[in-house]
Amino acid sequence: MPFRLFSLIALLCLSAALHAQSEGPAHYQIYGGYAFLSNSFNGVPGSRQPLNGWDAAVAFPSWHRVRFKVDVASYRGTNLGAPQHAVSIMGGVQYTWQFKRESVFVEGLGGDIGLNKNWGAAQAPGGTASFSTLAGGGLDSRLARHVAFRVSGGFQWSNFALIGPAPSLVPYRIAGLPTNFGRISTGIVWQF
Repeated sequence: MPFRLFSLIALLCLSAALHAQSEGPAHYQIYGGYAFLSNSFNGVPGSRQPLNGWDAAVAFPSWHRVRFKVDVASYRGTNLGAPQHAVSIMGGVQYTWQFKRESVFVEGLGGDIGLNKNWGAAQAPGGTASFSTLAGGGLDSRLARHVAFRVSGGFQWSNFALIGPAPSLVPYRIAGLPTNFGRISTGIVWQF
């Protein structure tokens, strides 16, 4: 009887070890591509210009389909005679569903976005940093074993304000100054 019990325990442990070895390792993802932001930061109604730039991200190995993700994006453009040079650094989570060769994901990120000093209309000074959030999702379509093409989009929020004249330098907002932006990004994902 003890021999049978020992054999049963050994068989259960061995099958669990073999099952754990048959599952593929969790993958890191490195992404890089083109980014589009729906409006400039000083784009009041009647004068809206989209911004173009790049997007890069690193996603760490998943745990129950959830990955921690770090995203860096930069946008450039000009509106109302003022240059717009924005850089955002955000972190958060990405939840992924796998369907054969495609992966669908949703993500929620939060972090900081920075702008050049004279981004207001006619190069008026403005705040240079704001908290920012991104809620969105996308689709990865596998091209090769470790390479996929990504299309993603989302809703980005930030809250910049213009800066009053010296000596007070008090931040103020004008009617119509945008806080809500649409964001589209497309590029290549490398998984390893």
